[in-house]
Amino acid sequence: MDLPSANGRTGAIRCGGDGRTVTTMPRTRLFAQVDVFSTGPWSGNPVAVVLDGTDLTDEEMQRLARWANLSETTFVLPPTVPEADYRLRIFTPQGELPFAGHPTLGSARAWLDGGGNPRHDDHIVQECAAGPVVVRAADDATLSFAAPPRVRAGALDDEYLGRIEAALGITHDRVVAHQWVDNGPGWAVVQLRTAEEVLALEPDFSRLPAAMVGAIGAHPQGHHHQFEMRTFAPGAGVPEDPACGSMNAGVGQWLTSTGAVPSSYRVAQGTRLGRAASIGVTADTDGTVWVSGAATVRIRGTIAL
Repeated sequence: MDLPSANGRTGAIRCGGDGRTVTTMPRTRLFAQVDVFSTGPWSGNPVAVVLDGTDLTDEEMQRLARWANLSETTFVLPPTVPEADYRLRIFTPQGELPFAGHPTLGSARAWLDGGGNPRHDDHIVQECAAGPVVVRAADDATLSFAAPPRVRAGALDDEYLGRIEAALGITHDRVVAHQWVDNGPGWAVVQLRTAEEVLALEPDFSRLPAAMVGAIGAHPQGHHHQFEMRTFAPGAGVPEDPACGSMNAGVGQWLTSTGAVPSSYRVAQGTRLGRAASIGVTADTDGTVWVSGAATVRIRGTIAL
């Protein structure tokens, strides 16, 4: 709850330890909004980043994420483990995530842009609920993160696959393959034959309102991108995500491990939303999958929280 203060600012009402109501005043914090996986201005997936989340409550973080109304809003905090440069908390409009990809790259870019000084010359270590995540810079524009381990893998069961097919409005014979690719948010994916089929989907997620699901299909040979991806997260309050790093990380781990795709490929996303996201996926010889893309700070300022 908020109330106006004597100087016209708004204070948050909290309950003191003895049951008394106390009023705290917001303070100014550095804030950025970063365009991630973009091929040009305003064409990727934005993330809001509060560069100092210390002393904010869970409820205050969640309230800002609802108000910002982006797929994710993040809060940078001091690390609690010695190897990390900072700790990150990630919120959708509906709740907190243990890990997410485009917020990882966007928050790393905002942290660097705000004067962050990495402990290591060649990479950043982000601490989040899913564990440490390594981020490295390919150049002044592009960042990449090492995909965290999946917490769930393997084929979908017939019942859940059938519900996904019904929500996507497709028949079973159109699904080439399917898999759990969950690295924290709860992702499952279905592979269709072509990018054209993916772009033609008209989902009805009233049939599966808690879904965290993606669809991927191949572009014709010679296309700049090898695949088209769409990701749907109604369970997180995001009907369709313009570009999703965590989904591409899990899918990259799955597809490269099967040998069905080259060790390096590119994915287009956001086309149906009028965006032009471009996501790189590369598997090292040791099996580490890196997800890369441009991350550009578009808004710099302060926010009173």
